Amino acid sequence: MKTSCLISNYNYAKYLEEAISSAVNQTVKFDEIIIVDDASTDNSSEIISKFAHEANVRCIFKTQNQGQLSSFNDAFLAATGDIIFFLDADDIYHQEYIEEALIFYKRHIECDFMFCAYEKFGAESGIFKAYEVDLDLGYSVIKTLCTREWIGSITSTLSVRKNVLNKVLPIPQTEDWRVRADDCLVWGASLVGAKKFYLSKPLVKYRIHLSNNYHNSQSKILDIDKSYEYKRFWKCNSLFNYICTKNNIAFPLLFSYTTLSELKTIPCPEYKDFTLYLKIILLFEQNMYWKIKGIAVLFSYLIRLLISGKLKST
Repeated sequence: MKTSCLISNYNYAKYLEEAISSAVNQTVKFDEIIIVDDASTDNSSEIISKFAHEANVRCIFKTQNQGQLSSFNDAFLAATGDIIFFLDADDIYHQEYIEEALIFYKRHIECDFMFCAYEKFGAESGIFKAYEVDLDLGYSVIKTLCTREWIGSITSTLSVRKNVLNKVLPIPQTEDWRVRADDCLVWGASLVGAKKFYLSKPLVKYRIHLSNNYHNSQSKILDIDKSYEYKRFWKCNSLFNYICTKNNIAFPLLFSYTTLSELKTIPCPEYKDFTLYLKIILLFEQNMYWKIKGIAVLFSYLIRLLISGKLKST
């Protein structure tokens, strides 16, 4: 499997060398590392140029600042790998990250999208794990369409198969996603039918500092822009419409059938999964016969999993 690492940077010169070095010095080398500088005004270009001699490094210097999604688009169009890894310029890969990730992909050949646990450092420290063990999270088209379920993590923990990203990127709404463009990857992969997995090893170091858009409290943003959530709703709506139109994705006719089929792709579901799919059946199934039947089958499946011990407690 050929691997590509996409590094996006804007004015992170003080962190950038550590980030690039962490990608370059992996125990198993990336086939290519594509660094996109989004028209930085600091000395980022000088730092990137230090790595230009590396055989697997390619550099893209943009002349106009257009934001994170635009950098994702440009790097993706230049990438040739079978699996695409993302790294923010202020984060760091553990040295064995790519080695562990490739072992995981080879063990789980059906995996289309993987995210891993991470280690916080800088202003805060600690390990963040979404789950305690490796997990097959199944498919999530229906629950993403209906509830905007977000199944993923920070940019630097994400890796996606190229054939999945071909259905998502490039995305033209670059101005909407100057920041938080990882939402486009997480939601987009779910919508186009990626089978998602979680790797419980913390193989990425996530730097906590004042400029973290993901980490910093939404309340601070809301204090500045009272209409933030309203604007975000319409940005998300536009994103979903674009990806669905591009891939001919439409709401299914029988929600009861499709929701149960999707739920069964999760080997060890949680109670919250049943609650979510029950909500979808209640809200979106228009046929009363199928609504009642869907609820009955859902609870029957829940009981079977309880008896077999395959239902997760958390």
